[in-house]
Amino acid sequence: MFKRVLAVASLVATALAWDTICAVKPLGGGQDDGPSINAAFETCSSNAAIILDGYYSVNTLLMATGLSHVDVVLSGTVQYTPNIAYWSPNSYYMTFQNATTFWFLSGEYIHLYGGGTIDGNGQVWWDTFNTTGNAGTAGGSSTTFARPVPLTVGNASNVIIEDITEIGSPFWNNFVYQSINVTYSRINISSVSYSSAPAANSDGWDIYRSSYVTIEDSTINNDDDCVSFKPNSTDIVVQNLACNGSHGISVGSLGQYAGETDIVANVFVNNITMRDAQNGARIKVFGGSPYANSTSGGGTGYVQNITFQNFYVYNVDNPMYIDQCYSTPAATCEEYPSTLTISDIHYINVTGTSSGEEGSVVVDLECSAECEDITATGTHLTSPDGTATYICENIATVNEVCLLIVHMGTPADGVRPGQLDFNCTAPS
Repeated sequence: MFKRVLAVASLVATALAWDTICAVKPLGGGQDDGPSINAAFETCSSNAAIILDGYYSVNTLLMATGLSHVDVVLSGTVQYTPNIAYWSPNSYYMTFQNATTFWFLSGEYIHLYGGGTIDGNGQVWWDTFNTTGNAGTAGGSSTTFARPVPLTVGNASNVIIEDITEIGSPFWNNFVYQSINVTYSRINISSVSYSSAPAANSDGWDIYRSSYVTIEDSTINNDDDCVSFKPNSTDIVVQNLACNGSHGISVGSLGQYAGETDIVANVFVNNITMRDAQNGARIKVFGGSPYANSTSGGGTGYVQNITFQNFYVYNVDNPMYIDQCYSTPAATCEEYPSTLTISDIHYINVTGTSSGEEGSVVVDLECSAECEDITATGTHLTSPDGTATYICENIATVNEVCLLIVHMGTPADGVRPGQLDFNCTAPS
């Protein structure tokens, strides 16, 4: 149950701006607190605060929609039950890559904060997925075996989420879905498996059909992308992150669905520390396809104006990586190159060490169709496997040196397209 009050002593100053406060009292004993939390969201949906300061066991989809000027003060723990049989048909389905969610947060002027924890109880999902491999389409969840996202900001605007810990996500940790003006600050993410099963698809953030998103000042320990910019993500800032065990800060994957147009543009990534990771600064695009209804390539669109700046890598397989044949057989990609273009990509001060997993290769920029206006300045990368090697394919105007100053991710006047501060060799 929740109790509706007009003020509480510890929140008097803030409460002056609230009409109502709904403090949710946990039922205890493993009982489902989901209905009580949903009732609080219905009662305190406008100019209100919702207080979650206890331990909550949740076995009901949390649908918080139509909110306006609402603070969610999470100082306790929301833990979802490891009930695959319930969540597979009952988590909220969101179409893209069959993603589903435990908690759909929607509305305007929402502030979620408080130092609390969201616990996805993911180990049972990781273990089951490792056994069954029931992934759905291209690494997504599936409608028969859902792996819900612990928190989705969807169809929302002007949202701030800060000072929250997220542990044990069955799938992506955060999904920004069809939203605008969303900021995450000081988020601590840990998706770490305690069995032989990996914490599969445990992206820190996935952004889809959203713009003006900021992610900053956070730590991510996981087994997949630290941040992934999915189709139609624009005007994004990602800064001051520590990513461990990651698959990188990734543009994509894009171009998965034939007949659809995917856009990622105006992305500024700054001050990233990447340790023990598969990739660093990555762009991944499906190749083309001869099939009009393909779900594994053939989409159109573009990647444009992406800056990776002050990127520090330690033991990373591919510090700088472009793959325009992602999840596409080489023969198919050769016959049907990607029709999703990549241009205006800038790497600034990417430094550190590769893992040696790819031999001496520290940079691998391979396009199936020509990528244009690619620049790199201040690159200092070493390999434990000998002199660093830089691989390029279909990269416009390589082997030029650029030493001009770059400010806030925008090349200075006079920078010519395609300038790289390393010598490229063709892939073998």
